[in-house]
Amino acid sequence: MITYIIIDDEIASHDIIEDYSSNLPYLSLQKHCYNAFEAIEYLNHHQVDLVFLDINMPKLTGFDFLKTLSNPPKIIVTTAYKEFALEGYELNIDDYLLKPFSFQRFLTAIQKVQGILSLHSQNAKNIDDSSMFLKDNKKHYQVKLKDLLFLEAYGNYVKVYLEDQMIITHQTLSSFEEMLSKKDFIKVHKSFIIAKSKIELIEGNRIIIKDHKIPIGKIYKPNINNLLS
Repeated sequence: MITYIIIDDEIASHDIIEDYSSNLPYLSLQKHCYNAFEAIEYLNHHQVDLVFLDINMPKLTGFDFLKTLSNPPKIIVTTAYKEFALEGYELNIDDYLLKPFSFQRFLTAIQKVQGILSLHSQNAKNIDDSSMFLKDNKKHYQVKLKDLLFLEAYGNYVKVYLEDQMIITHQTLSSFEEMLSKKDFIKVHKSFIIAKSKIELIEGNRIIIKDHKIPIGKIYKPNINNLLS
């Protein structure tokens, strides 16, 4: 099931999207929002998978609204203005429907979003079973990602802290940053990447994981603020 809301100041646009969606039983409408402020209020208390977003709305435009979201749902823009497409994709929207759009074009956008959501769901399921090999001297350890607590840069090496041991491997922290899912891991300092699920306490500029105190770097503070929002 894909839950969605519509944000558009034109009733006719709501009617078209709702009519098209009625042909797809896996779409579930949660709310009609006729301006960005209604949507902000709703999303402050509810989560949805998808937003159909108009651009040209009074007081707060669709893109200005989008910039207020720290962790936005999937976004399909629905607008009569083709000139804003580039700006939309720079804001990481998922598709751009130019009014009036056909059901076939609507369906293509939905299938694109459905594929992305399905992949994210599969990745979330896979972390419990995913593993990687770490080399420590002449030994190769198979490490399950679910057992990772955090990683610490250590010169030309990385200290990998696990539930029951610590492994020093000859790799860079940036190589781990590229490999690990941003959904499950977060960089909090130039020398530290942590597993989100292992955080026990955030206090001031440090994070507590078991008996370890991990510093939060100044430039990485927004990452923590996004995590907490």
